[in-house]
Amino acid sequence: MATGSISTAFTGPHQPNALACKHSLPQSWLSITIIHTNFNSPNSSNYPHFSFRSIPDGLSETEASTTDLIAFSMLLNVKCVVPFQDCLAELLGGGDDDDDDDVACLITDAVWYFTQAVADSLKLPRIVLRTNNVCSFNAFAAIPLLYEKGCLPMQELEELALTNLKQQFPIPNFPIGPFHKYFPASSSSLLAQDQTSISWLDKQPPKSVIYVSFGSLVGVNATEFQEIAWGLANSKLPFLWVVRPGLVRGTEWLEPLPKNFLEMLNGRGHIVKWAPQQEVLAHSYVGAFWTHNGWNSTLESICEGVPMICQPCFGDQLVNARYVCDVWRFGLHLEKKLERG
Repeated sequence: MATGSISTAFTGPHQPNALACKHSLPQSWLSITIIHTNFNSPNSSNYPHFSFRSIPDGLSETEASTTDLIAFSMLLNVKCVVPFQDCLAELLGGGDDDDDDDVACLITDAVWYFTQAVADSLKLPRIVLRTNNVCSFNAFAAIPLLYEKGCLPMQELEELALTNLKQQFPIPNFPIGPFHKYFPASSSSLLAQDQTSISWLDKQPPKSVIYVSFGSLVGVNATEFQEIAWGLANSKLPFLWVVRPGLVRGTEWLEPLPKNFLEMLNGRGHIVKWAPQQEVLAHSYVGAFWTHNGWNSTLESICEGVPMICQPCFGDQLVNARYVCDVWRFGLHLEKKLERG
């Protein structure tokens, strides 16, 4: 049987969904090639059934170390066009006359929008991997029309979002997630996961711990950070707090914490730079998740039955939080400015 080679532009900071998606493809008749950038490249030994091709990302040392991941992804959408097209053209030109190793299609994350023009230029079908929820997709798809009308009514989304999607976009779509429940966690985390999170959780009372994490993109100012700290301290509950480097704008790590904050907790709080989130949320001693409502975090919390304290910041997080709190009634929305009472 002839085989097809599926190539994908890699998903940068968010590799797990793309790699999990590839696990779901029928490997008996498909040869899968992963095209990835030098930045945050995957460990190919973890995926023996895939072929890997690296392309230069053209990033300077300063550009590669930025904490502004939105600007970073936009930069990659510019710098990767030529090397990605060259790599894909080489794959397309390598097929034999019997069509045995032809490239069948291209699968790329929606974040890498530059790949559509490349696919069109090479007359190659593209499958878009969307890792946010259907409700947000409906909202984003409506934005051009809303701009034309001079309004952006984000709260006018219909409850049956998937049905609405099928009616408005009569093309095949496949709601195949959540990936993390079907496949092992990826090893391609941007930061090293601190396993002391789990050993610390093991010592707490059941359903007592507030887990706090705002993901890999969100940034807060020093005042917001301090209010979060005092909120956790004044709750009198144990908490596990992920404070990644760069979370607080203009600082390295924990400098904005109130003086002697950690000492006065007497072990009731544990702060790490990054945590194995899926494992944390599945832990029976976690009772709530204070989150930015990125779609991965929201799905992981729902799947483990952990109620959410929602503090969305931008993008689909706002829609996700609204659904969590007002439709599914599984969380509390922090809509006002954080300040002590």
